[in-house]
Amino acid sequence: MSAANWLRSGEPMIWLNAAAVSMCVIAVVGLVGLLAVRGFGHFWPSQIVQGTIVSGESRTAVMGEAVDKVSVLGEQLREAGFILEGNSEFFDRTLLKQGNRDVYGSDFVWIIDEQMKDNAVPFNALVVERMEWGNLYGFLETIRSQGNVIADYTTDPDKAWAILQREVKKIIAIREDIYSLERVEIGHINHAMEGLRLQQRGHELKGALSPATQADLAAQRATLNKQYKALQGELQQLYQSMSGIEYTVALADGRKVELPLDKVVRAYRPNAMGIFAKSGLYLERLWEFLSAEPREANTEGGVFPAIFGTVMMVLLMSIIVTPFGVIAAVYLREYAKQGFITRTIRIAVNNLAGVPSIVYGVFGLGFFVYFVGGELDQLLFPAALPSPTFGTPGLMWASLTLALLTLPVVIVATEEGLARIPKSLREGSLALGATRAETLWRVVLPMASPAMMTGLILAVARAAGEVAPLMLVGVVKLAPSLPVDGNYPFIHLDQKFMHLGFHIYDVGFQSPNVEAARPLVYATALLLVGLIALLNLTAVAMRNRLRERYKSLDT
Repeated sequence: MSAANWLRSGEPMIWLNAAAVSMCVIAVVGLVGLLAVRGFGHFWPSQIVQGTIVSGESRTAVMGEAVDKVSVLGEQLREAGFILEGNSEFFDRTLLKQGNRDVYGSDFVWIIDEQMKDNAVPFNALVVERMEWGNLYGFLETIRSQGNVIADYTTDPDKAWAILQREVKKIIAIREDIYSLERVEIGHINHAMEGLRLQQRGHELKGALSPATQADLAAQRATLNKQYKALQGELQQLYQSMSGIEYTVALADGRKVELPLDKVVRAYRPNAMGIFAKSGLYLERLWEFLSAEPREANTEGGVFPAIFGTVMMVLLMSIIVTPFGVIAAVYLREYAKQGFITRTIRIAVNNLAGVPSIVYGVFGLGFFVYFVGGELDQLLFPAALPSPTFGTPGLMWASLTLALLTLPVVIVATEEGLARIPKSLREGSLALGATRAETLWRVVLPMASPAMMTGLILAVARAAGEVAPLMLVGVVKLAPSLPVDGNYPFIHLDQKFMHLGFHIYDVGFQSPNVEAARPLVYATALLLVGLIALLNLTAVAMRNRLRERYKSLDT
């Protein structure tokens, strides 16, 4: 076959398309692989190394886990004042996570490998994950209770280690009880007290606060105060049961620190662990990341509030945008007279799809929050004023803003689906005696449902990853209280929430501890990609079922 005939056959376009698809697949797989290795690899318990940094006459003992390694020109290091023995052009530098921020002031330190001497992997190296100040690296020495030594690692390491693990489990159980008391039981009482305050304020505004009403409210308030004092007593006992236990750790430089055990999340010895023990710890830390609340300025702990907030916002947005988008598309395609005005509306809808998302955020803040929310507060919640209820950014306004942002996508996709339905089906239905509304409801809309689902899939894919408008209409850095709880009305649409996209931005660019936050940026990004994929796959499965169900009507 000649070159001209080969070009005319269309085969080059097939190869070009195949190459483009292959490059896209490779790029996606590479991106997901990078996020997985850099993110979820962070939860694997790394080996703890110990050594001495020798620079001239200076000697500094260090211990920690190697996080990163780079090569640097020796000339640059010498110009910076480093004393190097070798004459190599390049020297390796290792980023060591030394932890102990409350002692050293910094979690990480760069070390030139040539200056690292007396390298060792101590079997009994201890890692303590804490509620504050990050990880602690050292060697366990003693455990004290009320000032008395109850375990000495130097004389009986097995017994001391068992006691440490036992006490840590007790602390965790007590911490869970405290969480339940503070967030659930005391939270219910605080919610009820606020309800009584609003009732009293409402009666005052209406001029109907009678002595009988005051006495009734006072009696209810007294009952709640009694319950609150009882719970406060239980809470105080729990806090006291956590105190009084300390553990002593020897650091790499020989210093000894004595710390309270009530701030410990977990303690382990990675150098003494086998592959199965490390795998178990990896799964435990990964589950904590998925199910716990963030701590330490969002650089440690979990992201469950952000996961919950993202999913709930997307679901609310989907519930809002789908009916409005479908109704608008049905009107434009089935009822509106096709003319200049209809064409102008379609052009406007297409242009709205290209408007920057931050513009929608500004509109949502001005219209939904300040105007609609402010009017709702005046109309429905006057007793709570001047504190706003809906006149402040929250979950509902964020969902409405994103619904407005994705509305053009749903309208266009649905209208294209309606346009593909043959006119003969509509005419056949009308000829059989069905009304126009029955034809639309029983024939047209079911056949167009796959197109509606396509629009919803595109809307979810865009909305779940948006960050800029959410910064104005509801998302915050930290909101550990979920917008769904046991307090009436159970779903609090006025409440601010966390979002995975904003969490990535906050951890990656606003964190005071950049090196500690970097792995969580990768892990959270992978989690967001997976969440969007899961939502899209669910919608795709629903679309495919609808397509199979109404396939016979197409033929």
